[in-house]
Amino acid sequence: MIRIALAAALIVAAVAVAFVLQRCRPVAPPRDVYPVPRQLDRQDFRRAETPWLVALFSSTTCESCDGLVAKLAALESADVSTCEIEYHAQPDLHTRYEIAGIPTTVVADSDGVVRAAFVGAFTATDLWAAVAEARAPGSTPEPELGLGQLE
Repeated sequence: MIRIALAAALIVAAVAVAFVLQRCRPVAPPRDVYPVPRQLDRQDFRRAETPWLVALFSSTTCESCDGLVAKLAALESADVSTCEIEYHAQPDLHTRYEIAGIPTTVVADSDGVVRAAFVGAFTATDLWAAVAEARAPGSTPEPELGLGQLE
């Protein structure tokens, strides 16, 4: 009889624990450690009249930045202006846009609204796809590229 009462008590305790755990809310996902700007003043960058800007905020001390300028430069066209904003050469822009993580790359439209961003190194394919998607929504198989930093 004692064993049955002990077993019943354990079952009741297990059900109570399960009920409490089920009602607990999951821990919120972590916030971005390195937020990106949502708006740029296009006059701060060369070729402000172009419809699109891809700006790479970098530093000479950043090993992750190696090779990114070449990937960026391939996008330069009549409609896309690209530029590197190196910290030691232009610390005022890093401060103005509160750049906390290097490299940070943003894709902005003619109004300076940031449409895509990458914090950290990127592949040429991912950057080019993010620019293509910003320019023509729905044109790429992965439309979410570069949007994770903006949420």
